[in-house]
Amino acid sequence: MEAHYRFYEIDKDFRNPYARDRDRVIHSGSFRKLEYKTQVFLNQEGDFFRTRLTHSIEVSQIARSITSHLGLNESLAEAIALSHDLGHTPFGHIGGDTLDECLKRDGFGNGFEHNFQSFRVVSSLEKRYNGFNGLNLTFATLEGILKHSYPYKKSFLPPVIDEQFNLDTHPSIEAMVVDRADEIAYITHDIDDGVNSGLISFDDLQESELIKEILEKVKNEGVEECDDEMFRYRFVSHLINHLVYSLIEYSKDRVDNSKILCATVDSKTELPIGFEPKLETEIKKLKKILFSKLYQHKDIMVKMFAGKQAIRGLYSGLNEEPKMLPAFYRAQLSSRNKHRVIADYIASMSDRHALSFYNEMYGKL
Repeated sequence: MEAHYRFYEIDKDFRNPYARDRDRVIHSGSFRKLEYKTQVFLNQEGDFFRTRLTHSIEVSQIARSITSHLGLNESLAEAIALSHDLGHTPFGHIGGDTLDECLKRDGFGNGFEHNFQSFRVVSSLEKRYNGFNGLNLTFATLEGILKHSYPYKKSFLPPVIDEQFNLDTHPSIEAMVVDRADEIAYITHDIDDGVNSGLISFDDLQESELIKEILEKVKNEGVEECDDEMFRYRFVSHLINHLVYSLIEYSKDRVDNSKILCATVDSKTELPIGFEPKLETEIKKLKKILFSKLYQHKDIMVKMFAGKQAIRGLYSGLNEEPKMLPAFYRAQLSSRNKHRVIADYIASMSDRHALSFYNEMYGKL
């Protein structure tokens, strides 16, 4: 299937096909709900902290910058970036893990996986057109969402997915760029949010040579750490620039930008997008530091535990009394499995909707 083809025919308009994909995603209900979905800090923690929406916008900006410099398709990268987190549940990764546990406990071996859920959102769960389900995005955009993480073949994917998207091949280079832009975005903004919240300090991160190098650049500008907000802003700017320029420099002679390469390059082939080996090692080390010192901080764990209980409670309550489902989902119970309908509904919720509904069921959490 050609990169710009769609599964359902549509009228032509003034936009290129990937810009049209981007616009369809931006105007979807699932995209709007990202505003109140957790990245690391629950939405109720304050207006400053990133949510899934602001994260997706930052990923899009970074991906556009990289693809533009490498002569790739900027609109395709933007469409994939804005779509890549649409399948996330409330309460971040812990919400998805909990929903996965609930489904598997009830005998649904395929469980829940947020990358495939993002694909399902845009290919079937959004209902905005009369003639078909989903947003009818191009093959290239769908492939980029589906093949968000390697390996692409997974036990829960139905055979028709392999038939349509050839899971033995890499996605487009634009999709690879989005994957690394995602990494750059969450590393930098998690540090920013973590320091701003007081849960970690730059001293906590000094084990990382990469962080030491970036801190030195900020200090060389004459910005003092006591000027907290300015110091964080300059740190984030330098870290993003360092990673983006490093990725471009390492990748620029390795990419084929002559056309969009969908379902073409064998998945055993080395990815052309990345960092030089020493920096890859430093990034892995930094992620381990963030995991132990930020993501597992007791204050974060308390909030995530509350989110876990909310997901379990919603799943249990809705299975016991599915008439509590909204009419759109209740109507699906006659043709789809009840547990999966309930999981799709919970996954679609924002944090505040999930907490509010839980509190209606059980009293304030």
